[in-house]
Amino acid sequence: MTAPTPRRALLAVALAAATAATLPTGRPAAAAGSGSAPGSASAAPGAAAARTVDNRFWYAYAHWQAGTHRGTAAVAGTRPGLGFTAPTGSTEYADPHTGRKAAWEHATWTSPVHRSTVPATEVIASWNAHTPAGTWIQTELRGTYTDGTATPWYVMGRWASGDADVRRTSVDGQSDGRSTVWTDTLAVDHPESGLRIAAWQLRVTLYRKPGSGGGPTLWLAGAMASDVPDRFTVPACPPGAAAGHELKVPRYSQEVHTGQYPEYDNGGEAWCSPTSSQMIIEYWGGRPTPAALAWVDPHYADPQVCHAARSTYDAAYKGCGNWPFNAAYAATYPGLAGVVTRLGSLADLETLVRAGIPVITSQSFLAGELDGAGYGTSGHLMTVVGFTRNGDVVANDPNSATNAAVRRVYPRRQWENVWLRTKRLNATGKTVSGSGGVCYLYGPAAPSAAQAAALKAVGVL
Repeated sequence: MTAPTPRRALLAVALAAATAATLPTGRPAAAAGSGSAPGSASAAPGAAAARTVDNRFWYAYAHWQAGTHRGTAAVAGTRPGLGFTAPTGSTEYADPHTGRKAAWEHATWTSPVHRSTVPATEVIASWNAHTPAGTWIQTELRGTYTDGTATPWYVMGRWASGDADVRRTSVDGQSDGRSTVWTDTLAVDHPESGLRIAAWQLRVTLYRKPGSGGGPTLWLAGAMASDVPDRFTVPACPPGAAAGHELKVPRYSQEVHTGQYPEYDNGGEAWCSPTSSQMIIEYWGGRPTPAALAWVDPHYADPQVCHAARSTYDAAYKGCGNWPFNAAYAATYPGLAGVVTRLGSLADLETLVRAGIPVITSQSFLAGELDGAGYGTSGHLMTVVGFTRNGDVVANDPNSATNAAVRRVYPRRQWENVWLRTKRLNATGKTVSGSGGVCYLYGPAAPSAAQAAALKAVGVL
């Protein structure tokens, strides 16, 4: 399991403080009815709920033709993208994690402004790209507040699939006093004030070594915006069409890798995110080549899990749990795409599983809140692969002693609440945040009709 590193923990503290300020007077009307206190009754099943999530991703050829191009152009093909056509300048980048300085040519694409259907308290970007040796990308996001003012351009990630040229990193210390970037999440500092992010746009800069030609190719870029409600409990969702349906997803234990490569998030015992990512990547047929695994000690089992940890490691966060970095890693495999989003219910999960799409979910809970887990966690990723006939959740939980023990069945109502709630009490009785339905979705870049219909039904397409 993975505990929050200091920056994610600070986000939890900030959100908890906002909650404390909010509870006496309640949330704005848009979030009303979302739950109020531990042990309070859930809303009636089937009750109407306000929409809290908006997704917008660019990935088609026509998408890449839009926006503002400075040295970039849309690239046609079986997987359309955004390519580097001509440098618009050169800059020196001093890598804060290696001390190396190097000059890089760059070109930039700026997306159209997207007006969110949900005025948001949080925005999380996603991107998929091909970054051959000697290239990397930077993704930035600028929001427009509901009062018409704008945020700065916030860096949401400096990314490459490898780590030979630059170290993959989030950027600390970004705030305008009204919103702050916490590793991979842009969050409004005081949601109780009513301030929200009404619109946003992305700016992606492609970098390459001077005079090298070519460059990175961007396949997907976008973000998920959400108005995170304050709720300790969520409405119960009765079992749906996926009851009795289970996908055959490979099973990997992070605990098998305990103590291995501590330079990547202190070793395998913290690798819930990359281990979950690798399970689904292999479900879709992705597998690292022998050359990609040559650096791994040959005595280690499942070297691809070690590779996933190295390939998702965020040098500033000092962990492998950066959400968009995991999605971007998945998309380095041929034909795969990955995004970070939020789902609103177990019905959404069932829709995806029924269409053959397993889902990586983020949750936190005390040891007594989830029967069968045998542990408590302040932040953990697992993979939902199906549902029993009575609707209980079948999950590949990497926090298991062996690969064979990874398959778990968790009580539906307990699991639903620890995944979807946004507030909870920790072991000391303090109010802290929950992830509120955050998940990774990986699947074919060209989905089947049934897969596309499921993704559209849950609001991703």
